Amino acid sequence: MVNAFEGNAAETTTMIPTIKAFLTAHQLDEVVVVADAGMVSETNKKAIEAEGLRFIIGEKIPHVPYQLQKWQREHPGQEPDDGLVLTQPWPPGPNEQQRIQVRYYQYRADRARRTLRGIDAQVAKAERAVAGKVPVKRNKYVALAGARRSVNRDLEAKHRTLAGWKAYVTNINNPTPQMVIGAYHQLWHIEKSFRMSKSDLAARPIYARTRDSIEAHLTIVFAALAVSRWIETTTGWSIKKFVTTTRCYRTTYIKVGNQTLPAEEPLPDDLTTALDKIRARSTAH
Repeated sequence: MVNAFEGNAAETTTMIPTIKAFLTAHQLDEVVVVADAGMVSETNKKAIEAEGLRFIIGEKIPHVPYQLQKWQREHPGQEPDDGLVLTQPWPPGPNEQQRIQVRYYQYRADRARRTLRGIDAQVAKAERAVAGKVPVKRNKYVALAGARRSVNRDLEAKHRTLAGWKAYVTNINNPTPQMVIGAYHQLWHIEKSFRMSKSDLAARPIYARTRDSIEAHLTIVFAALAVSRWIETTTGWSIKKFVTTTRCYRTTYIKVGNQTLPAEEPLPDDLTTALDKIRARSTAH
């Protein structure tokens, strides 16, 4: 199933019809929409909720949540354990017709180190700008009040408090943090497929103008993507490595009199093993 929309079509008008078409095409009663905050706006989330669908969405944390403030009060000066998860139920308001949502806040030490390193660099630049040592450029930690410059220490403190934390929100029934966070972290497969379709399979640019031609192009691309992912899963090779390796080998037939003789270069052991895996799995089906 391939759906194509005009470039100026808003996501709020395309997401729900596409999900409904997917449910119909695969004869499903429901699906769980798993997405990053950058892909699902608040309007889209409400639309998904209004259709009675379930979702798991990674969220940005604009403010220090209550559960994190509570944990810090109970553990003053203590570094959170790597993988610590805080849970915060989010019941609907009195006038809202929606399921109870649950937010999970997970702390990762590696994420905190990367974030704090970025904060240190940005604050150092802000301090140099405030001191007049470098020109004032776009920097969220530089506060301007007329001609007066200062470092926004409140914003710095908030960002340091949130360093390492990531939020996940869901409306599924009886969720667990392991299941919700685990499902979200499978999005890298989708991101990999998008990269493959845009680069290895040349999904764009599309030079066709009619809808039939555009949909035919996208159908071929996604069929090739399905085959590519199947080859990757079967062989353990990337599709780029598989194509570039196999492209080097040809079988040539030479006709001498009444005889036709094959002339071919022996395949390396790793390619032979990969092809054997493909043949074995194809035979099994």
